[in-house]
Amino acid sequence: MTNSATLPDEQQLRVDLAAAFRSIARLGMHEAVANHFSAAISADGRRFLMNPKWRHFSRIKASDLVLFDLDDERGVEGRPDVDPTAWAIHGQMHRQLPQARVVMHLHPPFATTIASLMDPQIKPIDQNTARYFNRLAIDDRYGGMADSEQEGARLAALLGNKSRLMMGNHGVLVIANTVGEAFDDIYTLERACQILVQAYATGQPLKVLPDAVAESTAQDWEQITDFSIAHFEEMKCILDAEDPSYAH
Repeated sequence: MTNSATLPDEQQLRVDLAAAFRSIARLGMHEAVANHFSAAISADGRRFLMNPKWRHFSRIKASDLVLFDLDDERGVEGRPDVDPTAWAIHGQMHRQLPQARVVMHLHPPFATTIASLMDPQIKPIDQNTARYFNRLAIDDRYGGMADSEQEGARLAALLGNKSRLMMGNHGVLVIANTVGEAFDDIYTLERACQILVQAYATGQPLKVLPDAVAESTAQDWEQITDFSIAHFEEMKCILDAEDPSYAH
């Protein structure tokens, strides 16, 4: 559980989330006006920020983000700024998993391609793919759009002690402690899946890394969260130079 003394400033979270949306759009990993990112601002995760319904990632600003409260008796039914599928997934992630400080859900093309295979595992064939060795939860029960709290709770339960969920026939979801770590994780996951899709496309047998090498590489990735944060900070520098309006 996050200590209240270490909770990030809400305005900084807004700026970071907005930067993540803009960066994902810049990288072509967005899905029209769908998909959502959220970040908890309370220690118990019950108050969190999320993007409003059907706003293109490339236009999102810090001030656009909506503050939600799971303890608000008014709920969200009928609200024009809330996508029911986003509420179903992100609301339950923050309700069931207080450790999920940041939740990112996308349908990026390469990760979704792998998620649509009979075997949706990311096989360790290089340094990027090895980051996910034995570190993916798998959902193989896609039943249509996730628009109920029961479905969101099911997805949250599938994560277990993992931080990435391959959503079969759907997309991918990651949770992390910070926006920067979540951004770098979902970026690298998409790159890993791109490498794997291209390797499959050659028709040649995959040269899969030995388990010990893959595990060692995955552990090395887990020791360099500063790399992930630096990656995100560099993306913010690019945005600052090109269009700093995201921070407003």
